[in-house]
Amino acid sequence: MSYKTHTSSNGIRFIHIPGKRVAAHCIVMINTGTRDELANEHGMAHFLEHVLFKGTQKRSSYQIINRIEEVGGDLDAFTTKEDTCVYATFLPKHFERAIELLSDIVFHSVFPQNQLEREKLVINDEINSYKDSPAELIYDEFEELIFDGHPLGRNILGTTESLKSFNTQAIQQFCQRTYNTDQIVVCVAGNISYSKALQSFNKYFSTVAENKRRWKRKPFKNFVPLHKTIDKNTFQAHCMLGTLAYSYNHKDRLTLHLLNNILGGGGSNSRLNMALRERKGMVYFIESNYNAYFDSGVAYIYFGTDKEKLEKALSLVLHELKKVREIPLTDKQLSVAKNQFYGQMALSFDNQESLAMNLTKSYMVFKKIDDLDVIQKEIESITAEDIIRVANEIYSEEKLSSLKYI
Repeated sequence: MSYKTHTSSNGIRFIHIPGKRVAAHCIVMINTGTRDELANEHGMAHFLEHVLFKGTQKRSSYQIINRIEEVGGDLDAFTTKEDTCVYATFLPKHFERAIELLSDIVFHSVFPQNQLEREKLVINDEINSYKDSPAELIYDEFEELIFDGHPLGRNILGTTESLKSFNTQAIQQFCQRTYNTDQIVVCVAGNISYSKALQSFNKYFSTVAENKRRWKRKPFKNFVPLHKTIDKNTFQAHCMLGTLAYSYNHKDRLTLHLLNNILGGGGSNSRLNMALRERKGMVYFIESNYNAYFDSGVAYIYFGTDKEKLEKALSLVLHELKKVREIPLTDKQLSVAKNQFYGQMALSFDNQESLAMNLTKSYMVFKKIDDLDVIQKEIESITAEDIIRVANEIYSEEKLSSLKYI
């Protein structure tokens, strides 16, 4: 995998990924998300991501939107528990237009109060749409259960009440405190030369005043498994089962990713899908997932089923977890699992935008990027005993929390 990196004197990092596709991408990823909000700022990271597009010192919101869209490109953003990402997709000949615009909205937005009030209405609608979708809402409420009382447990959108206090000054203060130059990675991917990309990066990002991070994230401690049932007026029952898991830098992170793929990852041949859907017809959708964070993580299983089948379906899930804790994979099973896991990862790298996003995140977290052959060797080194050990560390029944909507 070919790429080049550079770090400016203000701490902003740059990564260039050459490509020959029709589209090119420019990504600005900031190591700031929901967990970095103060108690009175719930939802501000996501709100800031929205209002970055509402006007800069030299552009109106209309001009921001049209700067990329009028040449056929796309401008978008998202917020997670730990990241904010603003990115553009465009034809390579419009690269200068894209990178200058991203720099302008990240560093020179003015957050006019009238625009903030209008955007609060938009986000309130977004909050209400989640409340109408229990299959989505349960994920947020489950992490709130796992990370009880900690910022990692907060939902990303905030609440109708918390949005009311947001104003221009509060947004500017949050941006100044958290959009630190040593916590920003800029990625350029596509048919744009390294020299041209670096020249533009230096022009629009290296000149930004240094603002390095002086504070540290508050770690989550004292996890206690909890079980909660909420009465919902829905046709289906929804269930989440899971626990605390490994952080980004844990030595067994990749083993847990492999175990997750075996249990309920992206394939229809996952153990949970085979046990509950294909053999029993008890669920339409079931999945497992593992989200790693800076200093923690969460592993979980979700499924929806008829209310009268909930306890039976849950017992089948617990049975599958017992099997991965107690019965080692055969050599053939392990080989198939590794090939599937690696193949899915390699194919995802064929999508240039997905590749750029993943590599930007990797460079931010690890300050390096591993080639596919390095990752493949790490996967091949995982043993059946490793999977048993990790399954017992993570999916021990007494460590599991549960959330049910009935």
